[in-house]
Amino acid sequence: MKGMELEYIDISRDVRTKGYAEQRSAARRQRRERELRRRRQRRRVMMIRMAVLAGMIGVAGMAGFGLFRLIEKQRQPEQAQETSGEQLFFSQEKKDIIKPNITEDFLTVNPYSRPGESLPEVKNIFVHYTANQNTSAAQNRSYFESLSQTGETSASAHFIIGYEGEIIQCIPLDEIAYAVVGRNYDSVSIECCYRKADGEFTQATYDSLIWLCSWLLQEYDLSPEDILRHYDEGGKKCPLYFVEHEEAWKQLIRDVEEKIS
Repeated sequence: MKGMELEYIDISRDVRTKGYAEQRSAARRQRRERELRRRRQRRRVMMIRMAVLAGMIGVAGMAGFGLFRLIEKQRQPEQAQETSGEQLFFSQEKKDIIKPNITEDFLTVNPYSRPGESLPEVKNIFVHYTANQNTSAAQNRSYFESLSQTGETSASAHFIIGYEGEIIQCIPLDEIAYAVVGRNYDSVSIECCYRKADGEFTQATYDSLIWLCSWLLQEYDLSPEDILRHYDEGGKKCPLYFVEHEEAWKQLIRDVEEKIS
């Protein structure tokens, strides 16, 4: 009996020990769960705080933008008034004749056709003819360029108008051309191509000449009477047709007057 009591006692002790271990394990689990819940709660609180802060920043940004827009709207009437004044000024100064289609193909600077010297003023626009029947504007431009190599003479013009109406600019308008002896430093010169033996221009050449002259008069604040023939300065029969047909020249001046009016 005594041995049996001891065995009973030992079994009870084991049961109690096992129960204590389970209780401690359960307690540890509970502590871990509480810690996890606290961490989750802290994260939620942190996220809520960040969301609130972001919202406050967004509201502040929108408020600042709204204030900026309000200030801009208050300034717009003054700016509009200033702009309208500028537009009025420039509309009064705006030119009526638009620039014709011009191909810039400047000559190489050289002593014979493009000396590169400054053109200080423009008093007249001189009209010429190439005196080279059935040659194009490009061919006459090439001739002027070739003078830099041959040096056979001094000759050039600011513009050449082809018999199809194309316009080539050979010399910048702030430089002189070698076109009219004694007048190169106060004039712009226009050479015109032709097909007929009498020097009469094609209609396309004539139309481009009227347009170019009108635009140049506008640019230099000149009048149609300031358009001259090469003939009018030195007596050279150039342009031939308009020297031999005085009425045709007068009609050209009238056509320019109509264009600019």
